[in-house]
Amino acid sequence: MRLLTVCGFICMAVSTVVGYQCYDNGTADAVSQQLADFRRRHPRPIGVWTKLTGDPIDIRDIVSLNTDIFNNKHHFLLMSHFDRERIPERVVHAKGIGAFGYYEVTNDVSKYISADVFNGIGKRTPIVGRFSTASQNLGGTDLRREFKGVSLKFYTRQGNLDLICLNIPILMKDPIDFLSFAHASRRNPQTSIFDNTMRWDFTTLRPQFLQIFLWLNSDLGIPDGYRKMNTFPVHTYEVYNKHGETFYVKFNFRTEIGLFNLTSAQALAIGADDPDYYNRDLYNAIAAGDYPAWRLEMDILTKDDLTRIDYDPFDLTRQWKRGTYRTVTAGRLVFNRHVDNNFKDAEQTAFNPDNLVPGIVGPPDAVFKARRIFYLDTQNYRLGVNHVNSRINAPLYDRNYNRDGMPPVRNNMKDAPNYYPNSFNGPMPYVDEARPTERLFIMENAAVDLQPMSEFYNTVVDTDAHRQRMADNLAASLEGVSQDIEKKALKLLTLVDIDLGTRVTQALKVAKAAAMIPLRERYNRRAQCLSMS
Repeated sequence: MRLLTVCGFICMAVSTVVGYQCYDNGTADAVSQQLADFRRRHPRPIGVWTKLTGDPIDIRDIVSLNTDIFNNKHHFLLMSHFDRERIPERVVHAKGIGAFGYYEVTNDVSKYISADVFNGIGKRTPIVGRFSTASQNLGGTDLRREFKGVSLKFYTRQGNLDLICLNIPILMKDPIDFLSFAHASRRNPQTSIFDNTMRWDFTTLRPQFLQIFLWLNSDLGIPDGYRKMNTFPVHTYEVYNKHGETFYVKFNFRTEIGLFNLTSAQALAIGADDPDYYNRDLYNAIAAGDYPAWRLEMDILTKDDLTRIDYDPFDLTRQWKRGTYRTVTAGRLVFNRHVDNNFKDAEQTAFNPDNLVPGIVGPPDAVFKARRIFYLDTQNYRLGVNHVNSRINAPLYDRNYNRDGMPPVRNNMKDAPNYYPNSFNGPMPYVDEARPTERLFIMENAAVDLQPMSEFYNTVVDTDAHRQRMADNLAASLEGVSQDIEKKALKLLTLVDIDLGTRVTQALKVAKAAAMIPLRERYNRRAQCLSMS
């Protein structure tokens, strides 16, 4: 009966509309019309085909039959480049889509932060963003219960500012656990299949990650596309104003279209038909002029506030308690243009949380300290040491003493001195007189606190129906997990909240009963349901 009920939900779910646009040849979505749009803009060939070196290709060289293949330079150049046209995919957030846009200042926040990008009502700063799903390979599905990311690069007049955001406002506490968390969330090294036993084994042994698991298995776990989710840089940033006064800020990007999420059944149905649903939805929305937009809010604590609150505001495994901070609106984030080429503008982008600007010192927590080292390390490996010289990563202004290395090198600073100090008018440092002379240092507690998880279950998850859906999702993830790990998982969930443990236990019994139906029959029923829809 349970399988038939889920099947019914699947059938209803496929009625989800992606968004369409009218064209001369009928109605089609913008994604499928991309090449036709190009032809409309270019009614004639855009030029003579050339080799990479610029010399034109004779039509007789585009055929290799009955020729000496080794003397056909064109053939050799084509294939040698083809053999090298892939760079290593990102270890996490490999699958994504890019877009251009702008950030507009709508409110005066100079009282809290001096960064130029956030000051001057009406000022617009160009941005590039990359939207991604965390654990998938390049060909994976958008519709799993996992982190969804939005990486932002602001091309400010003071340098590039990068904010790397997630659709849930929490992360981990100890950065050394990231590697194991990422491995446990990805494919089993032997079966090459996503393995819930790995995820639950790791989570029960590192309970700080249970908070993430609870968020992902709630109704918020599968947004209905990138446009319809909030996104958070997660960390608490130390910032300062023009007078040198320090504040502690959480940046929150709130979707203007509203929060919309998918049930497990809807995600299953959509994913079976369109694993690129998120990318397609974003592309079509921009093409239709329905530009994705977010409102930037800043949650703020002062130094005095830090002495009065009864929680650690720098702990990435918990949210700030309501009523202990003030919130101000800062501006608006809008994406209004497709990237010209996804590889050039999205796959070559390098986002680093250590790319900060005057006015933002950065977070003092251990995870950020690790990220500011290892993001650069992975980009140097994936893109090369001169990746910042790619046009998509280059700031509006830079003068430096870096030289040479693998291309791109741009102008390689031409004939300027390549050492500092020098007596020949090379680039000079400046003094930021407003920058605080003291820096906050925090000692972090390694103990796991289950209270934020209980608060999430009883406040953010605010209805019994939502709690039951969450329990069903958790139970589904426990199907087939080793009995000893299942037992530890249920105990941990019960420690968070007795009601949660009870609901998951009961839902797991139902799921196990349904699982007694032979695997082939279960798949056949699901396939029949999808074909009927």
